Amino acid sequence: MTITINPKNKKELAKIKAILKAVEIDFVEEIHDDDWWDKISDAEKELIRSGIKDFEEGNVVSHEDFLKSYGR
Repeated sequence: MTITINPKNKKELAKIKAILKAVEIDFVEEIHDDDWWDKISDAEKELIRSGIKDFEEGNVVSHEDFLKSYGR
């Protein structure tokens, strides 16, 4: 049986390990360094870069203005 636990931070991970050891449950720790950036297409990466560039250049619309432009 496999159970996957994804702790939020190192402190939570330490607590989980301590609990498993205390109740004498064997566990294998696997750390995955998967990066979503490596899994998306070049076109998606370019869209993200373009959005960041727009933001840095001040080409943005406030949420309020966006809603007004759509009649909400």
